[in-house]
Amino acid sequence: MAADRRWIQDVYGEYLDSLSGLNTGLYPAIAADDSQKDGIFASWFASQSSHPLVIVRGAERIGFALVARPLIAATGESAPDYRLAEFFVRAPYRGNGYGREAATLIFDRFVGEWEIVEYQRNPGSVRFWQRVLGGYCRGEFTERSRHGEIRHRFRSCAAMPAD
Repeated sequence: MAADRRWIQDVYGEYLDSLSGLNTGLYPAIAADDSQKDGIFASWFASQSSHPLVIVRGAERIGFALVARPLIAATGESAPDYRLAEFFVRAPYRGNGYGREAATLIFDRFVGEWEIVEYQRNPGSVRFWQRVLGGYCRGEFTERSRHGEIRHRFRSCAAMPAD
């Protein structure tokens, strides 16, 4: 686990760089020596309500995800069982199905009600999750636009029988 944590910390800057062009104002540049970085990862790895995961292809680490158990629901909504708080596949591995496969494994591992939030300014991410969820849940998910975000809600479909 310590090696996974170090690897995630090492590529976190790459993750933030991939988001920096979205102009959301939510992704401050965190330098490699920034003290905020230690606090971020301490909470990821210490909280019982978060599950940091490394995405691998064979023995090679190619990305990471953070599954969170939200404690507070958005106004007028019930809290999902799980929220995909972070999801990152390194650029050389995108477009090969590895992200879709990783997402499927994650959803199957954490069965329940899910929420994934993307920024409208990131149309590639929105399209990716629409395709993944369209296949995974056979289109049975909701999509809402609110405050510049797209929110996808669905139930993990691991136990759903095939047609």
